[in-house]
Amino acid sequence: MTRQLIVNADDFGFTRDVNAGIVYCHTNGILSATTLMANGDAFEDAVRLARETPTLDVGCHLVLIQGSSLVTGSALPENWSALLRALAAGKLDVEAELRAQIQRIIAAGIRPTHLDTHKHSHVLPAVFRAVLRLAGEFRVPFVRLPFDTGWLPVRPLNVLYRRKLRQSGLRATDHFTGFLLTDTLTSETLSEALGRLPSGSVEFMCHPGYLGEELRRAPSRLKEARVRQLEALTSPAIRTLLADLRIKLTNYRELRRAS
Repeated sequence: MTRQLIVNADDFGFTRDVNAGIVYCHTNGILSATTLMANGDAFEDAVRLARETPTLDVGCHLVLIQGSSLVTGSALPENWSALLRALAAGKLDVEAELRAQIQRIIAAGIRPTHLDTHKHSHVLPAVFRAVLRLAGEFRVPFVRLPFDTGWLPVRPLNVLYRRKLRQSGLRATDHFTGFLLTDTLTSETLSEALGRLPSGSVEFMCHPGYLGEELRRAPSRLKEARVRQLEALTSPAIRTLLADLRIKLTNYRELRRAS
């Protein structure tokens, strides 16, 4: 069985320097897909870049943590703890919020190829159920299952969620990785990860970007790390390694056509 790799950048639409870094990694490196934040400060800039870069797969990076609600205009929970409190108190209409975000992306002329969530909030059962319903409603065929391959503690969740995904008539890549490398992705750690890729289709999550003034001011711990990721994803040595390992770089559109 061949190894097919989708390299997906989260946070498209976060800041303009992040947007520029994502597109650069696609046109000059191995990045093949990205997910767009409908409530991001640089949403319009990301939409423009997406139109100019039709070979880049664009999905929805659904946001329930940080930023502002598209439904109410008020601030979304600032972290995981605040999200859990809001859900327990019934103060956040998850499905309405996520529907509004998908609708904004579609209204901008982008047909999303896949869905994932900021901070992986859809590992929560209630959020996961809402994401599955919306993926079906808007006919988005792929949903990320953010359980890092080889990480034993998450294996039971991966099995359970994968079964629920199939029951909903939806798909994910066979494997997911990159979460454990979020803060430490470099050319060296990327090379090691590529050497361990399992057979089948794999989504590799990343967060590249340029460190400009917008990102410096943004509420994100990933700043210099985004530059290191950009350098890794555009390294000629990494492209050569993919060829040597016979790993096929692909995207969600190709996976769907091949099914």
